[in-house]
Amino acid sequence: MIDEVTRGILAQVDQRALIDLAGALIRIPSFKTEETPVARFLAQFFGQRGYDVELQEIEPGRFQTIATLRGTGGGASLMLNGHTDINALTRRWRRDPWTPTLEGDRLYGHGVQNMKGGLASIVMAAEAIRRSGVRLAGDLVVACVAGETQGGEGTHFLMERGFRTDAAVVAEPFGADHLVTVHSGIVHLAIHTYGVTGHIGRLEGTVNAVHTMTAVIEALRRVQFRHVPRPDLPAFPRLNIGSILGGRGHDYVLVEPPYVPDLCTILVDVHFVPGQTVDGIVADIRRALEPLAARDPDVRYAIEIPPPASFKGRRRLVMEPFDIPVDAPIVQAVARSYRAVTGQEPQAIGTVLPHSYSADDTCHLWKAGIPCLLYGPATLRGNADEDDACVLVSEMEKVTRVLAVTALDVCQRKPAELAT
Repeated sequence: MIDEVTRGILAQVDQRALIDLAGALIRIPSFKTEETPVARFLAQFFGQRGYDVELQEIEPGRFQTIATLRGTGGGASLMLNGHTDINALTRRWRRDPWTPTLEGDRLYGHGVQNMKGGLASIVMAAEAIRRSGVRLAGDLVVACVAGETQGGEGTHFLMERGFRTDAAVVAEPFGADHLVTVHSGIVHLAIHTYGVTGHIGRLEGTVNAVHTMTAVIEALRRVQFRHVPRPDLPAFPRLNIGSILGGRGHDYVLVEPPYVPDLCTILVDVHFVPGQTVDGIVADIRRALEPLAARDPDVRYAIEIPPPASFKGRRRLVMEPFDIPVDAPIVQAVARSYRAVTGQEPQAIGTVLPHSYSADDTCHLWKAGIPCLLYGPATLRGNADEDDACVLVSEMEKVTRVLAVTALDVCQRKPAELAT
């Protein structure tokens, strides 16, 4: 049963305004490390509407926006968290990626799927509270963070500064009917192979670092990670080689193919399960590579964590696995709000595949002691495609409604009621 106060808040959820905000966000390219223009746009948006706004400089010239709708005091605080950075453009876009296109229930545009659709939803959930005139007891924080796709730089910065709320929801694109409480961990590493350069006219004594790397890659395909299997994450742990670069010298000179390359680097992603450690992962990788080095004295390699800073946007931070109990108060608060808005039960609470195979900013929040979960609008096909990416408007609207009601619920409670 929805009471009059809740009904008044839900009446302020405006689908047109939601689409317009998501469209405005699409129009501002914000690749990782390049989020400042969208941060300034959001700071102005919130500032014009009376929020307390902090434009945080997480590194020189790189900003994120933290907006707070202040409560009257005594209530629990809630953070709605969404990232402003977007993934690289893929090759198969058929539409203009920077022009929002509405086709029925689908809003297209680069970055709207991951995760400007979710970002618009959390902003408009806060707006529904503000526009209704309801004064919450606790603070409602909208954290528009940078660098999630490189390991959670913005949220990590926020936690390192000591910023805390009593609970949080991260609006990753996992579906408006899914409350996700589990995800894997992620670590990125570089593997370098070293050679001896020389001209094609005199190959004697040379060692081709690219050839060596091909043998390393083949060995990595056979790596066996020691771990306790996690039945709800059956495909993991898993390793992926995401990129390769080889050439001459420390700068990987690429335009001298008559010469043997003396440096080759691959960037490797490992998604891992609870119980594994980075040290254990590195040990397992070495266990796969050492026989290769023992057989061939020309094989010289090094593992570097994090990858070199010269790779712009590299993932510096490790994202640890996340696993909050499904009976945690914040999880149950979102579930109650979902029931109130939809009149139905959520399709899933807990591990939801393939979404739990990812990782995100909940890991930094959880590590800092903030109970949290994942709840955000999905695309037509979940979280799989970056080509011609879209978000479903109906999903954005449902998430906005559920999170507005969640804010009303959580921020009127005492902080102790949110403790896990």
